[in-house]
Amino acid sequence: MKIGLTGGIATGKSTVAAMLVERGAMLVDADQVAREVVMPGEPALEAVASAFGQAVIHTDGTLDRKALGSIVFNNRDLLAQLENILHPAIRGRMRQRIKQYEEQNPSQLVVADIPLLYETGQEELYDGVMVVYVPQTLQLQRLMERNELAAEEAWRRIGLQMDIEQKRSRANWVIDNSGSLDETRRQVDEFWKSKGLP
Repeated sequence: MKIGLTGGIATGKSTVAAMLVERGAMLVDADQVAREVVMPGEPALEAVASAFGQAVIHTDGTLDRKALGSIVFNNRDLLAQLENILHPAIRGRMRQRIKQYEEQNPSQLVVADIPLLYETGQEELYDGVMVVYVPQTLQLQRLMERNELAAEEAWRRIGLQMDIEQKRSRANWVIDNSGSLDETRRQVDEFWKSKGLP
């Protein structure tokens, strides 16, 4: 069984992913894969350099994320151009890894951690979607604390993603992470047992 795991920024997706892994799930993390596909020698890095210039490449050949971010994050067209380069590479590598895990351990749960799963229309690729949820006011508070952001900037970042209530309403399974870690763990345990996972 393979599921998509998503949520909003600062809702605790990584925490829930770690809890699933503790129980034996195999994790394919989109953020990790996104870092892999822009390593030196990767075709996606060459495509990024050719689209945005050598200014986004450090002297050691690695991607200068800060320089790239300052170019794309205030320009939707350039951000879309970057996504058109990176998303196919990321998806391809994730599919490859998921297939490999499924072949190695057919009875085990494979979890694909994808922050923008709904936004990029990938829910159909999985047997179901788990959303890690907290109310938006708590999401704002956690993001401000975690990233030391002013409210305005935190709201801007939250606004770049689909509304968390919308994600919650579309989910097959919801893990409410607004309480204690023990409460979150209990919900993960319930999910695990309900699926009869080893």
